[in-house]
Amino acid sequence: MDRFIVSARKYRPQLFDTVVGQEHITTTLKNAIRNQQLAHAFLFCGPRGVGKTTCARILAKTINCEKPTKEGEACDQCTSCVSFREGGSINYFELDAASNNSVEDIRTLTEQVRFAPQGGRYKVYVIDEVHMLSTAAFNAFLKTLEEPPPYAIFILATTEKHKILPTILSRCQIFDFKRITTADTVAHLESICKKEKLKADKSALQVIAQKSEGCMRDALSLLDKIVSFTSGAVDYTQTLEHLNILDEDYFFRFIQYMQEQDLAQALLLYDQINQKGFDGDLFINGLAEFTRNLLVCKDTKAVALLDVVESFKDKYKETANAISTATLVSLLNILNEAELNYKAARNKRLYVELVLIKLCYLEQALGVATGDAGLSKKKITESSVGFKASPIRPYTPSISTKNITANPGKTANTQVPPQAAAKLMIETPVEKQIPLTKEVKSASTSPKLSALSKIREQFKQTSGIEWVEEKQLEETSLQEAWKLYTQQLKEARNPAAQPFDSASLRIIEASTFEVVTANNIEQRFIEQERNKLYAFLQERLSNKSLQFSVVADEQKGAALSTEGILSSKERYQEMVKRYPLIQELKERLKLDLDY
Repeated sequence: MDRFIVSARKYRPQLFDTVVGQEHITTTLKNAIRNQQLAHAFLFCGPRGVGKTTCARILAKTINCEKPTKEGEACDQCTSCVSFREGGSINYFELDAASNNSVEDIRTLTEQVRFAPQGGRYKVYVIDEVHMLSTAAFNAFLKTLEEPPPYAIFILATTEKHKILPTILSRCQIFDFKRITTADTVAHLESICKKEKLKADKSALQVIAQKSEGCMRDALSLLDKIVSFTSGAVDYTQTLEHLNILDEDYFFRFIQYMQEQDLAQALLLYDQINQKGFDGDLFINGLAEFTRNLLVCKDTKAVALLDVVESFKDKYKETANAISTATLVSLLNILNEAELNYKAARNKRLYVELVLIKLCYLEQALGVATGDAGLSKKKITESSVGFKASPIRPYTPSISTKNITANPGKTANTQVPPQAAAKLMIETPVEKQIPLTKEVKSASTSPKLSALSKIREQFKQTSGIEWVEEKQLEETSLQEAWKLYTQQLKEARNPAAQPFDSASLRIIEASTFEVVTANNIEQRFIEQERNKLYAFLQERLSNKSLQFSVVADEQKGAALSTEGILSSKERYQEMVKRYPLIQELKERLKLDLDY
């Protein structure tokens, strides 16, 4: 039985022309070899699995080749090339800096540099993952790297160039490797499948290339796994299953259900996905990427950014034309927020289902939100509406309301606002209702307002009805109500009692007054009680339109603080008077004070 060799090693390029996706690197190196303009130190940097170490080995083999070609390639047949290919060359040294990163390792390397090459022109030293060297090791390597012997060439390889000292960078010729494109990866995988006589779907190879994210080594490893999983065939469906990737057909179906507002089918679809073992965050992430691809398809200039399986491109364009850009952008925002908050959710499935509910009624929400701006609202079929309600018909009165009685025995001769008239018509028996005037009708047909603006307008007009009799705000009754509420706070041992007791009141208008405090701390205490205080004063003073504000008067606080310089004991006694809880704290903790 032959020993199995993984594809990443078996099909490692042996010549510059066979390196995939790095033509800008290989062309430069071949020209440098052909013109004999080789630098003494190179730095190969870029993502993992894109050919850095491979190019270093090819460079070492080519410059020691006995019969190089005119194009700057190695002959791959001479003694030197054969020894390089079989891993037995004595002029090639490869050091892993991840495990040999000390000063002693670098000193051992520099001592070897002093010896001339045997059976070749150059000694090549490749230091992989060079960013893992310590600072002391870098400094020990500087002099040798700057002025090596004429036969020594150093090739440094790293995935993190920013971690290398600037003094090292300045001594090297830097080559930046780029990620391998999906098209180049697919072409290389197809050539390997032909050599291995494997039956492979191009769509499956495209999925493998996308999953590898520009790393050829990952792509070849995935290919080996899928071949073992499928017993020699690379099928699209089995590839998706093995790589744990959601089929894009699920997302096309979900978008269709979202457009139809068919929430039941959307939830059933997610249940199918969940039963197959896919987590909710994987579904949300996949749907966000799918939505991004749809958004890309909206503009013909950006279609080049679409990196999907060839068989789905036409379907993407067709689906994108059926959805508005505003819907896609809103969909992306919701999915992005959902992905960020997914980890914090306790019930993951419920959280994803709530997101799906939002998405199913997204177009309806956009239609309502843009209805006042003059945009056309999409017609929604009755079968897909989440809830159904009868439309509210606007009330269009036409007769005067001069004789509407607001209270028994009193006649209101003033014009009644439309909202107040509508309220009165509801509360008045049908046989006693009086139609409204034409003026009210014209007021009711005012320019369109949004729902929130209408509610605010109704509240303003209702709160300002002239025929509702309310008691005027008087200083005596206000002070009494204020003291009564302060007494309730004291009985409840609320710390806000002291700020309430020291605050002063002043009436601004008929239904408005102002609370003046000495500092911001007292202001905050009173603000915390605003809602309860507001309800209490409205009921106590019989004034539903009552309003108040809380302000901090710094001059008042400054006057209190400049009345005199108090001793430590006097300051403590003053604090106890203003905040009785301090005394209780002292007694409970059994504290002794040092005056």
